[in-house]
Amino acid sequence: MNLFGLRLIAQIMNWADDGVATAEYTWLRLMAATKYDGYSDFRAGYRFTESLAIWLKQFDAEDRQAAYDFIRHRLVYISNAELHRAIEAFYPETVTPHLRRLAAQQAGIQPHEVWGSSEGVAAFKRIKRRSLFVGLSDGSRIDIMRRANSGRITQEQVLPMMNIGIEKWLDLAKKIKEADSGDTQFEHVYLLDDFTASGTTFIRFKDGEWKGKLQKFNDMLIGARKTLEEQGKTFPIVEKYALHIHHYISTTQAHDALLERTDRANREWSDRTFGSIDVTQGTLLPASLKLTAGRDDAVIALCEKYYNHDLYLRLIEHAGEAEQTDLKMGYADCALPLILEHNTPNNSIPLLWAETTGKNGHAMRPLFRRRDRHG
Repeated sequence: MNLFGLRLIAQIMNWADDGVATAEYTWLRLMAATKYDGYSDFRAGYRFTESLAIWLKQFDAEDRQAAYDFIRHRLVYISNAELHRAIEAFYPETVTPHLRRLAAQQAGIQPHEVWGSSEGVAAFKRIKRRSLFVGLSDGSRIDIMRRANSGRITQEQVLPMMNIGIEKWLDLAKKIKEADSGDTQFEHVYLLDDFTASGTTFIRFKDGEWKGKLQKFNDMLIGARKTLEEQGKTFPIVEKYALHIHHYISTTQAHDALLERTDRANREWSDRTFGSIDVTQGTLLPASLKLTAGRDDAVIALCEKYYNHDLYLRLIEHAGEAEQTDLKMGYADCALPLILEHNTPNNSIPLLWAETTGKNGHAMRPLFRRRDRHG
C-alpha cells in the first residue's frame, strides 16, 4: 500500500497520536489488500488509499471524522470472490432442493429418498432437463454460473440475455426434443440477476401500467409464441410454466417488494405466461443494513449537507419511476452503505459515488466511482 497515501490520510484526519495512526494504518492496509483495492474502477497507482484521502479532504474539517467512521464501521463491500461464491451456490442450494422435492412428489417418495430410488433419480433428471436459465443483465454472470454447473446443466439450457430471437427459440425447441427423446418443452424458467435493492427495476406498477424486466420478458414470450405457432411450430416453453426469480444478492426491502408485486401480478395479469412464481436469493442483506435515524444521524447529516441536486436532474426519468423528488438517500431511498466489486449501486448513498460540479450544491468526488446504466 502507498505509504504516502496513508500519511496523507493521517494528516487530513489530524491523527497526532502515533497509537491511533498505527491502529488505523493496520486496518486500512488489511481492508485495502483483502477487499477495497479490488474495485473494478480503481486503476494502477490510484486505488483505495489515494481515493479515500481525496474523498475525505473534500469534507469540512469538522465532518471528516463522521465520514471516516462511516467507512470504518458501516460500509459493506461485496468482493468478486464473495459474488462468485453466491453464484456457485445457486444451483446446489436453490435449484437442487426444489427439483428434488418435485421429483419426490412425482415418484411418491420423501425428498431424502430421491437419490436412493431409480424412479426418483429419473424424475429429478427429467425435471432438471426441462429447466431453462435466463440471465437478465451482464450482472447475472451467466458464464460463471454455467462453468460452475458443468455436467449438471447443458449449454442449451442457458440463455445469457433475455432478448432472444426467433431462431434461438427454434433451436431451443429442437435441442430439448433431441435431448428428451420426445416432443417436450421447458417447464421451469429461472430469471437470474446479480443484485436487487428495491425490486423496482424488475417489476413496478406506475401510471396505471406494469413496467420492468418481468413485463418485458412476459411480452417477449407472448410475441415469440405467437410467431412460432403461426408457423405451425411448437414454442419451447409450456404455457403457464413455473417461474423462478433469483438474485444472487438482495436487500430485505427488495425481497419483500418482489413478493408483494409478483403476487399481485400473478393475480392481476390476464396475459401472464407463467403459472406459479417464486422469489429466492443467494444472500439476503438484513433490513438493519439501511441507514436509519437515531443510529446513523451523523452520516445522514452529511448526506443532507453535501447533496448535489444535479444527481437527480441527471437521472430524473429513472428516479421518477420510484416517485422521488431527490436522491439524498440513493435510488428508491434505499440508503445503503453498500459497494459491489464491479460497480456501486445507485441505491447506495450518493456520498459514496456522487461525482458532481458545484452548480446545484456541493461539488463532490466519489470514493467508489459509479458507472451509470441510466441517464
